[in-house]
Amino acid sequence: MVQEYQSPVRVYKHPFELIMAAYVRRFPKCPLIPVFVNSEVVSKNESEDGSTLVTERRCTIDIDAPRLLKRMAGVDYLYFTQRNTLNRRDRTLHIEVHNETFSNRVIVSESCKYTVHPENEDWTCFEQTASLDIKSFFGFESTAEKIAMKQYAASINKGKEIVEYYLRELEEEGITYIPRWTPAVVSGTVGARLPLPPPSAPRAIPVSSAKDGLPSKDPACPTELVSGSPDVKLDADYIRRYLGDLTPLQESCLIRLRQWLQETHKGKIPKDQHVLRFLRARDFNLDKAREFLCQSLTWRKQHQVDFLLDTWERPQLLQEFYTGGWHHHDRDGRPLYILRLGQMDTKGLVRALGEEALLRQVLSINEEGLRRCEENTRVFGRPISCWTCLVDLEGLNMRHLWRPGVKALLRIIEVVEANYPETLGRLLILRAPRVFPVLWTLVSPLIDENTRKKFLVYAGNDYQGPGGLLDYIDREIIPDFLGGDCMCEIPEGGMVPKSLYRTAEEMESEENRLLSDSIYKSASIFKGAPYEMLIEITEASSVITWDFDVSKGDVIFNIYHSKRAPQPPKKDTLGAHGITSLGAVNAQLIDRSWVPGQDYSMVEKALTCREGESVQGSHITRWPGFYILQWRFHSSPACTASSLPRVDDVLASLQVSSHKCKIMFYTEVLASHDFRGSMTSLESSHSGFSQLSGATTSSSQSHASSISR
Repeated sequence: MVQEYQSPVRVYKHPFELIMAAYVRRFPKCPLIPVFVNSEVVSKNESEDGSTLVTERRCTIDIDAPRLLKRMAGVDYLYFTQRNTLNRRDRTLHIEVHNETFSNRVIVSESCKYTVHPENEDWTCFEQTASLDIKSFFGFESTAEKIAMKQYAASINKGKEIVEYYLRELEEEGITYIPRWTPAVVSGTVGARLPLPPPSAPRAIPVSSAKDGLPSKDPACPTELVSGSPDVKLDADYIRRYLGDLTPLQESCLIRLRQWLQETHKGKIPKDQHVLRFLRARDFNLDKAREFLCQSLTWRKQHQVDFLLDTWERPQLLQEFYTGGWHHHDRDGRPLYILRLGQMDTKGLVRALGEEALLRQVLSINEEGLRRCEENTRVFGRPISCWTCLVDLEGLNMRHLWRPGVKALLRIIEVVEANYPETLGRLLILRAPRVFPVLWTLVSPLIDENTRKKFLVYAGNDYQGPGGLLDYIDREIIPDFLGGDCMCEIPEGGMVPKSLYRTAEEMESEENRLLSDSIYKSASIFKGAPYEMLIEITEASSVITWDFDVSKGDVIFNIYHSKRAPQPPKKDTLGAHGITSLGAVNAQLIDRSWVPGQDYSMVEKALTCREGESVQGSHITRWPGFYILQWRFHSSPACTASSLPRVDDVLASLQVSSHKCKIMFYTEVLASHDFRGSMTSLESSHSGFSQLSGATTSSSQSHASSISR
């Protein structure tokens, strides 16, 4: 298995020339890296004007591996070739490293570069990528891989430390400034190049005015990087300041997942803090975290969760009877949410509002929690990615174990676990009564094991003793109902009047709306059985618009026009434009007896859409008639009369998961007199799944035009 590494951008607040002077001091050997035994220069070539220097070295490495493994491999040292290309004119150094030893069994490739900071020419940036591919290693492939990755992670940690060590050494020798390279000027020569502008006056090595973990006072210091732009790279200092201390391999996972989102979602990606939560929830397993995150982003877009805080108005009943609210922060700076569950009439709320309203309430709390974490990160000057929840169970009784209420609670927990991982830092459960173990037995199986470890349960008044509430919350903000002096503006709850209860029929009709009632619809595409949607257009120049996400597999998207009305087995007309809805089994709208070019024609160029992509587009209709939007399996043959199978011919394929794709789509028809604006806003484009991002960048080039046939 290929192991890959991608470093964040590490910034040295020193000029490039001074960094190069420190860098060359690590050769021929570096005492700070014991495994780096020695190196020798194999070749050195310099350009005529002296601007470019290419140095090739042979490096000897003593890997910290078991002696038995070394004896079996028949080596004591490993040899690597390092090629350095220094461009003094452009102020760049490119380093390429490859292994000589076991090159037919193991492929090691490393690429590093030192460049000038794009916003401050007196700073230097360092980036590093590497890959390890062990094809065979005497039957010890797994062991060799672990040793290599451990060794590499250790050397990465040493990298910046070594450069800073030699910078201090230069400073002790009085070397605090090295002039930039300028081309030599030959006196009297026609066309001789002029020297570069004189460098700035000598100055001492700049010292950061910021303490570790606190914002810099230096106006030239880059502020928080905005996530979402493909051109923005993560800075190591930014990661430490806003995301926390990560190991080099954890940093690599974050950057690689972020890059994958940028490439797949065309620049619109979640914030780094959000991506990191999903990585932590899957122990930094890149593949699992990527799948987990994409499922959540699809859910967020499908149900418009990004706009929940701005669009949802809490019912008056919730404002009066929902006994929870935000209350200052804990000792670690985490936002503190207090829930007086024992005082809340959960049965009354479910009967009066339904499960839907309670779920939206919990989602709004989680969305507000994300905002407060970002705000506290800025206020306290350290990464705060989760919050603390205090649950007071005084008053909890068998009424809270009402079966529909427990069912609602379980569903809410399931939704939160799937979409807000690693957002709960600590859960303090106070004054737990005897009935609590019963509730815990019902709820705990749905809670992630890592989350359960964050639960602290106190019975009676145990929270007032050693190891209790004061260990986590400052005395001055302990609520009055827990024996403190702080007034807590949280509703006291009470019983919801039964006159406000809804009937069973009303509750049943609104059940699960958040998961089923959405402007987006879901569909499955099977190999040999495309998903087709019929739109009837009565007025030429109407605009058909679409927006769909490919959540699984690769699909091909087509649009066809026909003057004849297809005869599907079942037709449900929706709206004035006759948008039909098909059942779970994909019925074919294009009759197999139809002839392309006569009975129907393609009006848009076929569009291939990859898994994870979000596609938006439009088509201005030239003629009235029937338009068919078709999504088909990527490897299936073109939709023609001779190749289009019937549903009965592909039933066997329906159960094969590898031959199944999934999409989430939304379509709308705009009348010609309603459409006003630039056509570029309606052209087909790819973007991201979610608006949970710090910035939105421009979409990629259109893949589909608006030309009809």
